Amino acid sequence: MQAVSNAVQSAMGEFPTVAHPEYRARQEGGTMKALAWFGPKDVRLVEAPIPDITEDDDVILKVTGTTICGSDLHLYHGEIVNLQKGDILGHEFMGIVDRIGPNVKNLQVGQRVVASFQIACGECEYCKQKLSSFCDRTNPSSLQNAMYGHRDAGFFGYSHFTGGFPGGQAEYVRVPKGNVNLLPIPDGVSDEKALYLSDVLATSYHTVMDTGVNEGDIVGVWGLGPIGMCVAKWALLKGAKRVIGVDRVPERLAFAREKLGIETLDFSQHSDVVKRLQEVAPGGLNVAIDCGTFHQPKTTLHKIEKALMLETDVSEIVNEMIMAVKKGGRCGIIAAYAGYTNHFNIGALMEKGVRLIGNGQAPVHKWWKEILYDYIIPGKFDPTFMITHRVPVEDFPKLYEAFDKREGGVEKVFVETKFSNPPSPGCPTTTRVSEWASV
Repeated sequence: MQAVSNAVQSAMGEFPTVAHPEYRARQEGGTMKALAWFGPKDVRLVEAPIPDITEDDDVILKVTGTTICGSDLHLYHGEIVNLQKGDILGHEFMGIVDRIGPNVKNLQVGQRVVASFQIACGECEYCKQKLSSFCDRTNPSSLQNAMYGHRDAGFFGYSHFTGGFPGGQAEYVRVPKGNVNLLPIPDGVSDEKALYLSDVLATSYHTVMDTGVNEGDIVGVWGLGPIGMCVAKWALLKGAKRVIGVDRVPERLAFAREKLGIETLDFSQHSDVVKRLQEVAPGGLNVAIDCGTFHQPKTTLHKIEKALMLETDVSEIVNEMIMAVKKGGRCGIIAAYAGYTNHFNIGALMEKGVRLIGNGQAPVHKWWKEILYDYIIPGKFDPTFMITHRVPVEDFPKLYEAFDKREGGVEKVFVETKFSNPPSPGCPTTTRVSEWASV
């Protein structure tokens, strides 16, 4: 028995997990609508048991707002390991406190809160520094431990590689360590402004802060999805002199020019991105940030190697950044990579003295209060600029398909449930996916 215990401890790392994905269904019964994964491009709306308090620090939320994130497409395409049929997806959500465990003293039933996408214990050495995404004690994945040498925190709705915790693309969600992983939202802040504190706002702010954008910098942003758009806005707020966004989607490029006032580079028109950047920014960029959601490799060689599973990720964007920045420049990676890549330009990295910074999964706890109280409430940053649609939870399967195909100009969507408030003034009203997409 001791040998088994030692083996488990070794697999789990130095610290045992203190939050667990399994939950108890409500004794009084009842089901909820939830979006579950059944295979590549096969997500379905299912009736799942409503969760109940399972561990003493749990909080059960009635979900009032959720969304689909660009990183969810990795799940949709089956690119993330350890997905299991029936897993409930979704890591960006907010809600109303419905039930609280006996150890939760800082929240009340009926309170509006937003959840961080990671599950932190609040007590390990990383949590004490507000580095919630690095929590040692909430992810039991021995596979991640083997691949990376350590484990990140558990994440909601993002496979058993990140703990197997059911996600928030549902009408109810169980939040383990809810006394730590929920942020109360003041009454004057609308749901549309609060929801994205869960991920996209903290993630975009983190990469700008962690990579280091200084006054007068020229910044390149690869990928103009919601993360990239927010990165561009944060960079300008931090004093960047120029921001150049790299993408190929016409609607994104036009939006970035017209709404954000940044320069753009269409890599479908300029296949040599580095050459074009050297033309428009002689001397190079100060900072380059990878916010890419480009799932298909550009070059034939990478296409073949990825198809043959000789690599899980491609290094093309990172190589472009290393080549495009000045000597001594800074490159940040906030895009979601899973494993291994080939043909990485390690020579240019070394010879140019480039600082290549893996930003990690954003530590939401470090930044969400700062973003809420210093930027959203004073009106310095209004996240509703990126919301293109609002749809009911029943449309989630079609939404994934439309989001994957980039139909109808879809970017960031507010997904409502039966518990949601009406749309706020100036925000999209509720439509059905069939009204604006051919799915």
